[in-house]
Amino acid sequence: MRDFGSCFSEYAVEVSGSSGSSNSNSSSSSQSSVPSVQNAVTCIYRTVFSTQEQVLIRVTWIKNSLSQGLSITFDDKESTAFKLSTNPRLFRKLKGSKSLEFQASKVEVFWDLTTARYQASRPEPVDCFYVVVAVDSELSLVLGDTCMAREVMTKKLRTGTREAKFSLVSRQEHFSGNALYSTRARFSETGPAHEISIRCSGENEGLKHPVLSVSIDSKTVIRVKRLQWNFRGNQTIFLDDLLVDLMWDVHDWFHGPPDLGYGVFMFRTRSGSDSRLWMEEKQVQNEEDKVDDQFSLMICAFQFHLISEHHEPHKDNKQQERDIESGGELEPLTEEPAESIHNEVRSDHKDQCSTPNAKTTVFSAQKTQPQGS
Repeated sequence: MRDFGSCFSEYAVEVSGSSGSSNSNSSSSSQSSVPSVQNAVTCIYRTVFSTQEQVLIRVTWIKNSLSQGLSITFDDKESTAFKLSTNPRLFRKLKGSKSLEFQASKVEVFWDLTTARYQASRPEPVDCFYVVVAVDSELSLVLGDTCMAREVMTKKLRTGTREAKFSLVSRQEHFSGNALYSTRARFSETGPAHEISIRCSGENEGLKHPVLSVSIDSKTVIRVKRLQWNFRGNQTIFLDDLLVDLMWDVHDWFHGPPDLGYGVFMFRTRSGSDSRLWMEEKQVQNEEDKVDDQFSLMICAFQFHLISEHHEPHKDNKQQERDIESGGELEPLTEEPAESIHNEVRSDHKDQCSTPNAKTTVFSAQKTQPQGS
């Protein structure tokens, strides 16, 4: 690792308390103001049955130029996957039920998407729908409008059906687009939802000197200048009476493979007894491990060269489809736990830095919510 002081300016990272950000750089890149588009949302739920057995239920909503639909898998076993097309251009069954087998258990899926409402053409409905999952007649997962789902729970399932306990373990959002990503997230179970925005734009000389800015509720909390040099670091912010570590690593945007740059951003709250920066080792754990009361939001951004600098929508869309696995939302940013200590910002560099040019960014966001949220 290179000497940090040789490449990290004293004023490269700004922690701001002012609302909003300057518009002086808005003309440097018209693309930086165009939000990215959500392609898919994946939520993982942990269900604990009355027998104390557990299962992870993965629910994925997908929407892109080729398909639109819903899939449900159990413990990541594709052999027991339930898939439903919700594409309005194709024949679809928006209300119904289906039975399948999972580890010698009978799984029943009930759904009604006939009046589902979607926000801004996103893949996941926001209301007027329901999806109900029952395993061996034990209610295992209820999504959407519980009043609408009551018909299923009263007519389709036996009276006195047991209800398993289920909670959200993580949420992943996949987006593709330019240099602007935004999402809403809570940092505690009882705290309010906050609007988080990440933007990568040019300063004075355009994208030759990219600037990374992160805002929460339209208030800029950090601004990183000369991003091609200060591509890795961390900063601690204070929100909802909590210490939140914000870490980023966009090294591969500038020094990675020429056809694919990979960046990571991480937000993670600290527990009351933890005064140290959360390190990567604590993240590498199986999804079946115990869920604590901490919150984490990880955003991955992939950059790849467009086929032509003259934007060709059809070719660009095809290229994006090859790089998208399923949904997310964001802007050119990335983050990976940085090797640093509380309130100390670090960065690495190579002798020669180049700025990505004519690229599209694909974002993937993963939220690990406090249990019960």
